[in-house]
Amino acid sequence: MSEHGSAQTPEVTMRVLVYSDDVNVRNDVRLALGRRPAPELPRVEVFECATEPAVLSAMDAGGIDVAILDGEAVPAGGMGICRQLKDEIYRCPPILVLIGRVQDGWLATWSRADAVVPHPIDPIALADATASLLRRRLAAPA
Repeated sequence: MSEHGSAQTPEVTMRVLVYSDDVNVRNDVRLALGRRPAPELPRVEVFECATEPAVLSAMDAGGIDVAILDGEAVPAGGMGICRQLKDEIYRCPPILVLIGRVQDGWLATWSRADAVVPHPIDPIALADATASLLRRRLAAPA
């Protein structure tokens, strides 16, 4: 026990991978998520990637609870990466894809994205969609 009368337990955090070649998009996502996208969820730790190889390496290493991929990233767009991850990773974590236009939703369906949010990023919509995916991840069997 600590001097305050209770044992200190480390706080659980959830890891969110954010991929975009655009630092401004990564910053917008980080700001929208804040420390926790919903009050009842654990804190989130954002892991940023600017290239496709970095995303694939991080996802292969494991420990990512949700991935947010920029569908407008170049040269490798988030929708193609999403489809690859869903095909190659057993029990792939939920993936949210940022799409250029609402009309691009059908492409996100092809990519097997679990959620989509259009550009420009609406912080409330992004936090809500991410919170939903984090809740789903928490409820999934290990």
